[in-house]
Amino acid sequence: MRVGLIADTHDRVPAVAELLRRMAAADVGLVLHAGDYCSPFALAPFRDLNLALAGVFGHNDGDREGIKAYAAGGAVGGELYESPHSVELDGRRVLIVHELSEVAVRSIEHHAVVVHGYTHRREVRTRGDALIVNPGEACGWLHGTPMAAVLDLETMRVEAIELTGPEWQEPR
Repeated sequence: MRVGLIADTHDRVPAVAELLRRMAAADVGLVLHAGDYCSPFALAPFRDLNLALAGVFGHNDGDREGIKAYAAGGAVGGELYESPHSVELDGRRVLIVHELSEVAVRSIEHHAVVVHGYTHRREVRTRGDALIVNPGEACGWLHGTPMAAVLDLETMRVEAIELTGPEWQEPR
């Protein structure tokens, strides 16, 4: 199973839409979002592309009930939870959390995969047997390049997705 990983979308709908199009082209059927959607309309690309969504809220999500209702209203539907949240995918425990410091080390080590956001910086590392992934900022507002990732749960390989064209670069 291949899953998309995204975080820190911060209402940049065109970038999110392009990242999701690339995930769909890579045979992703489910996207895990590690928080900071900001507004309900930020989820429109998930609905437009019929991509299933599971995620947690971040620190900058204002209208949480509106975001949750919008996520649930699509053809495929989406499920959003308070951070952290644990799911099982393809027999592997996956922890979705906005800020990694929200969870204890032993909780991290009891999951095969931990997906987080908050720092806006891409990170792929291990702690014990756990693969820890921050897909980077989908918005590109802080570091200039919108990014996300695809995780193959069978091989545990992470593929980065970056929008590097000039139309996506934010002046710093």
